Amino acid sequence: MQTIVLVDPESDFLEWAVHQLETPTTRVLTATRTDEAYRLYFGENADLLVTDTHMQPYNGLELLARVRQRDPNAMVVLTSAFGTTQSVIESMKLGAYDFIRKESLPFNLKVVVDAALKAQNEMRAATAFKPQLTVDQHQDSIVGQSEAMQQVFKMVGRVAHSEAPVMITGESGSGKELVARAIHHYSRRSDKFFVAINCAAIPETLLESELFGHEKGSFTGAVTQRIGRFEQSDGGTLFLDEIGEMPMQVQSKILRVLQEGEFSRLGGNVTLRTDVRIVAATNKNLEQEVARKQFREDLFYRLNVVRVHLPPLRQRVEDVKLLCEYFLARISSQKHLPRLRLSEDALRLMEAYPWPGNVRELENTLQRASVLATTDVLLPKDIPLGMIGVAVPPADLEAGGESASKSIPGPAPSAGVDGSSNSAVQSAIETLFQAAAQDKSLHLLPWLEREFTIAAMKLTRGNQLKAAKILGVTRATLRKRIERFGITRELNIQ
Repeated sequence: MQTIVLVDPESDFLEWAVHQLETPTTRVLTATRTDEAYRLYFGENADLLVTDTHMQPYNGLELLARVRQRDPNAMVVLTSAFGTTQSVIESMKLGAYDFIRKESLPFNLKVVVDAALKAQNEMRAATAFKPQLTVDQHQDSIVGQSEAMQQVFKMVGRVAHSEAPVMITGESGSGKELVARAIHHYSRRSDKFFVAINCAAIPETLLESELFGHEKGSFTGAVTQRIGRFEQSDGGTLFLDEIGEMPMQVQSKILRVLQEGEFSRLGGNVTLRTDVRIVAATNKNLEQEVARKQFREDLFYRLNVVRVHLPPLRQRVEDVKLLCEYFLARISSQKHLPRLRLSEDALRLMEAYPWPGNVRELENTLQRASVLATTDVLLPKDIPLGMIGVAVPPADLEAGGESASKSIPGPAPSAGVDGSSNSAVQSAIETLFQAAAQDKSLHLLPWLEREFTIAAMKLTRGNQLKAAKILGVTRATLRKRIERFGITRELNIQ
């Protein structure tokens, strides 16, 4: 039996709300004062508190603050006939589950209350997974237990002891630099410097100076001598990220260092020697770049002695749980916050999402979720996943890991009365199924169902009847989708 404490100054409203919310498994207790509601909530060990903002002897926001101070995971829903922007923001800041304007209560009260009770059930049933590792165990290292990642670990172990150049391929955000660091960490050079440089982030005019250094006066602005990355990493490892973006002129000089171990600073006459192991990374198909004359063939073969391919996150779904655990532990440690956990429903949502931005997107998602979280258990409503229009890359090409991203379109125009689709709809459908055919792990239906629901609700400014008509479902079905995907707060429609 679940217990709701309902607080409002109007007895007529309380009578109506009790009739709406009470079921054989849910009892509703009422109060007309906030001090009475506070005692009732804790005295009855209630599951949910629903309170009006305009109350006596203190208002609903203060009741929310007092309850949450004593029980940080308390579920509280506020109602108001005068929902100002300030009161809505303040209630969310204090940790309210939701804020409902009274004019929409006939449509939203039951939906929001049911979702809040479900969320409370998840937390009290302790459905969050148990930690399998600590931050210290995998600090700055690769995390994964899937078969695909086990193969990566084996390759790292095999190549670490050698001096051969290594090429790491994989989509952006998949963790290529972490693999490079692991190779350095387990090599004989681990006591020397690991130096990383992103070739795409430095202007072409400065990249050569960044790599090889320059002498004072070698060009305008060179007011002092500069030591380049090859000198800095002497005896250690130099990681050249996004090497496919390196200009051809610089490629020629890199080739000389690989062949002879020699280079000169810009504007200098002295030949310097360096003992550096090169690890390069790219999200491009370098074989195709060579064919287009955009990358030197001789440099490609020099760098591509050993190749390690890092699979995208959508192809190793079994790693999502472990990665979430790791990042949440790290976020809690770095920000000195209570340890956050994922509910089972939130974890299933994370595992069903295709993660077009890979591990980097997952980490950023959890960062945002930790900022917005009102309890120490993250629920589906707390997970800010990508919206319509996000790029979902197809499976990597075998040769070089290049991915030609395709964008999943938003809601398409309506089909005709006879059921036929116009060309825009047909094109969108073909794009979707091409993406699904290329990547068997892409869960299109749950993702699309959620995004179309959000889009329809925002398009109709929260009018459920109109949104349901657009989607071709009943209002009851629409309400169930809103509850199932936990998107009440995300819609942010009052």
